[in-house]
Amino acid sequence: MRLAQHTLDVATSGQGLYEITATVAEWVAAQRMTGGLLTLFLRHTSASLLIQENAAPEVRSDLEDFFRALAPEDIRRYRHTEEGADDMPAHIRGALLPMQLSIPLAAGRLALGTWQGIFVFEHRRAAHRRTVMLTLLGE
Repeated sequence: MRLAQHTLDVATSGQGLYEITATVAEWVAAQRMTGGLLTLFLRHTSASLLIQENAAPEVRSDLEDFFRALAPEDIRRYRHTEEGADDMPAHIRGALLPMQLSIPLAAGRLALGTWQGIFVFEHRRAAHRRTVMLTLLGE
């Protein structure tokens, strides 16, 4: 068994889904493992990780709209307001969505489905630099 780790920095320009599939797959391929398990861990509380449809952009738009409606930016609703109207809704969205993913590695490739991609879901309006820890255990 081998263990490989990598830190991936993802620049976001505001709320939305940012696909990182190609970057993650490229790093995994460079590890030259044929089987194993990749774990991704996002080191933030106001963003999330998702495996989601990566073919139809309407899916991303609908997800963004849904979570904006679910946790609206209404500063009157929250006690934690020091960082702006989008901060507490971002924490709520982050609490509802995963910050960690596990993806099997088979035949040297991520075992994602045909239309599946890996995304950082930024919940804040401002640009951020998000850190994703990648840990691959395999052989």
